[in-house]
Amino acid sequence: MTEIPGIDSAVPPSGTGCVECLEIGGWWFHLRRCAQCGHIGCCDSSPAQHASVHARESGHPIVRSFEPGEDWFWHYGENQYYDGPALAPPDSRPEDQPVPGGNVPADWKSKLNR
Repeated sequence: MTEIPGIDSAVPPSGTGCVECLEIGGWWFHLRRCAQCGHIGCCDSSPAQHASVHARESGHPIVRSFEPGEDWFWHYGENQYYDGPALAPPDSRPEDQPVPGGNVPADWKSKLNR
């Protein structure tokens, strides 16, 4: 296999929900997986945007969707979709895990970033 800078296909995901949201009792809309270290963070539509914060703070620029049925990569540094290899399983959050996830407020739709 050819190595791609910023991607470690052998690293499993850190869990099934946004690491930081779970720690603080927050919530997320969709999930993103760091292609380098497996960190699961919430998407930029989520209030806290932990996936992009992780990318900035860690220097890990590439994420993959962690949603069922999605296999696209995003490169934050280049601000565009990216081609990447298969990553260590699982490929997504559990299909029976609700969306949004975490400690979801009743007015969650009004709190999304657009």
